[in-house]
Amino acid sequence: MTARGKIGIVGSGFVGSAAAYAMVMSNVGREIVLVDLNRKRAEAEANDIYHAVPFANPHMISAGDYADLEGCHVVVVTAGVNQKPGETRLQLLERNAAVFRAIVPNIVKYAPGARIVVATNPVDITTHLTAHLAAEHGVPVSHVLGSGTTLDTARFRALLGRKLGVDAHHIHAYVLGEHGDSEVLAWSQVTIGGMALPEFCERRKIRFTAEDRAEIDHGVRRAAYLIIEGKGATYYGIGSALARIVDTVINDERAILTVCSPMEEVLGVRDVTLALPHLVGGDGVIDTLPQPLDADEGAALQRSATVLREAITSLGL
Repeated sequence: MTARGKIGIVGSGFVGSAAAYAMVMSNVGREIVLVDLNRKRAEAEANDIYHAVPFANPHMISAGDYADLEGCHVVVVTAGVNQKPGETRLQLLERNAAVFRAIVPNIVKYAPGARIVVATNPVDITTHLTAHLAAEHGVPVSHVLGSGTTLDTARFRALLGRKLGVDAHHIHAYVLGEHGDSEVLAWSQVTIGGMALPEFCERRKIRFTAEDRAEIDHGVRRAAYLIIEGKGATYYGIGSALARIVDTVINDERAILTVCSPMEEVLGVRDVTLALPHLVGGDGVIDTLPQPLDADEGAALQRSATVLREAITSLGL
């Protein structure tokens, strides 16, 4: 039996602990269990976050083993080796695949009813691998989802909001495909208050140039590399994104999020996991909402899907 208020986080490094902290600050769930090979680290992070509870929302935070995941409604996976400066997410593939082959069977053993949310990079591939491993134990594919381009989409909206002088909450814009170098910013689908981007700019007398577009594209696409170069890792943004995804699942919010999920076919590329706008709720991924992209964006998304399919094939999947 699963409890909607219980959350497991496997991996207590920067991302796992930031996610737990964001959940406490955002009042997501009621109980969080941190699991890590380094039990001392997990206990330290659990204690540190628990000491913030009196300033936030009621939570129980503890360190545990895989057996302590029993009853979790959601288990978040952030474990894995870190991305090195200059290293692409896909170069992490082989190093993290071995980690997941040890982690996933343990999650499914002790929390068979949990929805599994994957954040470890390269997230599209690790999500595909997780779904494959979990399916061997009878877990539905829809119960496995990755953070995908949830953070990239937030970055896109934030940078657009800054340029347009609009709160990012009122901007609809999606980043699709790989969470990585081949991701696609769907410019043709950008709306602000229901108005298309060119129409909004015309009304507000905003000059939006090709240079502005290129600057935002670079800011979204290269964000992680710049942050890693400056401080070694990214964790606040993805931690907050994970809190949002988990909140959506726990409360069955039926939100539209650009998580990644295994797909039978995307633009002619079969059996691939990438990010698209998905309807997400208590059962995980409920539906996929294809976007009416322009020709260039469609071709770019197909290339992104092909890049990911080749990486998945390299794992023998």
